[in-house]
Amino acid sequence: MTERLFYADPYDERCTATVTGITDQGGIMLDRTVFYPTGGGQPGDCGTFTTAGGDTLLIATTVTDRETGDIVHVPEGGLELPSIGDSVACAIDTKLRRAHMRCHTALHLLCSVIAFPVTGGQVSADKGRLDFDIPSAEALDKDALAAELNALVARDLPVMSETITDADLDANPELVRTMSVQPPRGSGVIRMIRIGDVDYQPCGGTHVRATGEIGQIALGKIEKKGAQNRRVRITITPPA
Repeated sequence: MTERLFYADPYDERCTATVTGITDQGGIMLDRTVFYPTGGGQPGDCGTFTTAGGDTLLIATTVTDRETGDIVHVPEGGLELPSIGDSVACAIDTKLRRAHMRCHTALHLLCSVIAFPVTGGQVSADKGRLDFDIPSAEALDKDALAAELNALVARDLPVMSETITDADLDANPELVRTMSVQPPRGSGVIRMIRIGDVDYQPCGGTHVRATGEIGQIALGKIEKKGAQNRRVRITITPPA
């Protein structure tokens, strides 16, 4: 299975890798990669591959093969593909990845200030959203939530990756905040993200090192999406 270098260091931008397979649809699999695949509401990375001959392939997105678990890099159409065994120099779109990292960490902070189960979510470059299962009688104060979020950003809390066992998670089901998606099991370990003393939950995404890197968070419109479903949108202005 593809070695996921983005877990060792989500700030890595480049690597050299060997092509291990080409899918029927023209997707490229590598022995190792810095490209994060679509998952958990976070978009897959885009970027470039450079072959040993100097040719450049544009990678439009990155996904996970459902059958093998390998990471598949999806090139723009009409490009000549490398062969299995070829070496390629990989480079992600760093600006976009960092934006996704800021947004994903900001959404974890949003989880910490709204104490209701999450029913869905989406990460993008400068904005994101979470849907919460909130009784209709409960009111959300946008201004108070924004102030609380930005206070957490200002604390510059450390963001750390940890692991627990499947059994640990089974014994503490309250750690899972998402109702619609359960963390993958079977490998024996569950990846966890801890943000200071305010948030701790399973997550397979990439995050900044500390909340101070997020920038200013503003809340958009809070929408009703059903009897108990509330959609909370955020926008992010990154630090200068």
